Order: sequence, then C-alpha cells, then structure tokens
Amino acid sequence: MYLEIITPDKKVFEGEVKLIQLPGSKGTFEILKNHAPIISTLGKGTIRIQEENNTEHSFEVSGGVIENKANKIIVLVESV
Repeated sequence: MYLEIITPDKKVFEGEVKLIQLPGSKGTFEILKNHAPIISTLGKGTIRIQEENNTEHSFEVSGGVIENKANKIIVLVESV
C-alpha cells in the first residue's frame, strides 16, 4: 500500500507500508492491504506504521482525516 502523511507545512511520510494503525475519532483502527475504501476523521493520538521491510514509525497527531482507496492512503493531519 502506498501511504502519504501530510501536514499544512510539509509531507511527513511517503512510501510503501503493510500496516497503518490510526486514532479514529470513534476509536483506533487499522488498515491492511486491500482494505475497503474508507474516509474517516482522526482524533488525537498516535499513528503507527509498519513499512514493507518491517521498519516501524509512529507519529503523534492532534486530529485530521484519512482516505483509503485502491491501496493508496492519504492522511491529512493538523500537526505532527
């Protein structure tokens, strides 16, 4: 899956991932390859990413939105 995490100032992350865990406004959720299309709001919390090579990253966010369609994920966040 291709992931982009973008703030108003810069692109924070861009690359291929196999898992992303997100702080949804109604609870934490994960997206794996071939997930159904989704648009959701994000609350305050931690975004956790696992890249294809098993490298893990985490980002603290204060809110935002996510769109997933055809294994392309775009996350727009207020701050990281």
